[in-house]
Amino acid sequence: MARPLEACFVPIGGTLRDAMLALDQGARQIALVVDGDGRLVGVTTDGDVRRAILAGASPTDPLAPRVGRAFVAVGPTDGRAEVLDLMRARRIGAIPVVDEAGRPVGLHLLHEFIVPAGRANWAVIMAGGRGTRLRPLTTDTPKPMIRVAGRPILERIVLSAVGHGIERIFIAVSYLGAVIEDHFGDGARFGCRIDYLREERPLGTAGALGLLAEPPTEPVLVMNGDLVTQADLGALLDFHAAGGYVATIGVRGYAHTVPFGSVERDGARVIRLEEKPILRRDISGGIYALAPSLVRRVTADEPLDMPDLIGAAIAAGDRVGAFDIEEDWIDVGQRDHLDRARFGE
Repeated sequence: MARPLEACFVPIGGTLRDAMLALDQGARQIALVVDGDGRLVGVTTDGDVRRAILAGASPTDPLAPRVGRAFVAVGPTDGRAEVLDLMRARRIGAIPVVDEAGRPVGLHLLHEFIVPAGRANWAVIMAGGRGTRLRPLTTDTPKPMIRVAGRPILERIVLSAVGHGIERIFIAVSYLGAVIEDHFGDGARFGCRIDYLREERPLGTAGALGLLAEPPTEPVLVMNGDLVTQADLGALLDFHAAGGYVATIGVRGYAHTVPFGSVERDGARVIRLEEKPILRRDISGGIYALAPSLVRRVTADEPLDMPDLIGAAIAAGDRVGAFDIEEDWIDVGQRDHLDRARFGE
């Protein structure tokens, strides 16, 4: 069982022995040194304490002179990729998370990035589409099983989910579903448990949720099966939980250049002319986090698209969040997008 963050705290007025106790009780190889108001003022590691003792210090000596005050910290909204880059650049294995008041509220550990803590969340991957726009590539191969850089797209998604601590995955299958089931089996060789939601008829982008044999107890990650992305799925789930949202949509910025001069007018009078304007919108990235209560609204074996499910939640006054996907993201549903994913065009 994970130990509370407070177990790592040691007061700035404490002793080396107090730091040793925090290191032992926190079991994270780092102690967070706080002032009387609970603000983080420094850190000390087991290595710092060990070197002090070897240099002749006594466990009852004051800790303050041996506190590392030039520490690196991040905020609650800093993403996984940014934190990992900091760890690599500074060659450190732990980075505290502090709130606006400077109080520690979390701790990133390098080993958790390498071997992430398991999450109770499920992932549902929609992989039942026919991929008609990609024919003839999808004549004998389901679209999610098309290879990008030597690996099926769907395998990349599964490994990404597992890499973010998700251990139970459901794959919705229909067209050439046996190809997918033969490849993934029960998921054991991919480090997870995989079950299949078999659509007897097309159920849309959300309808397969009604095929879950049991209701979820934690937010569910839902992804389209034709995405090539490095999106931080763990950060999305954390954002969803912190915001108290019924649904969270992973969004991407999208820009489209109108290939003509744009005319704005008032009746017959032209009031503005803009040559080839760029229209910018946020678009859905095909990645969602859904509260269990919203998943339970999906009727078994009834077609339903995700915009309708989330639109109904908005109409009902439920909180719906938008999480920015800043990492690489390509939807390979169209041939030119697939070519870009495969060949970097």
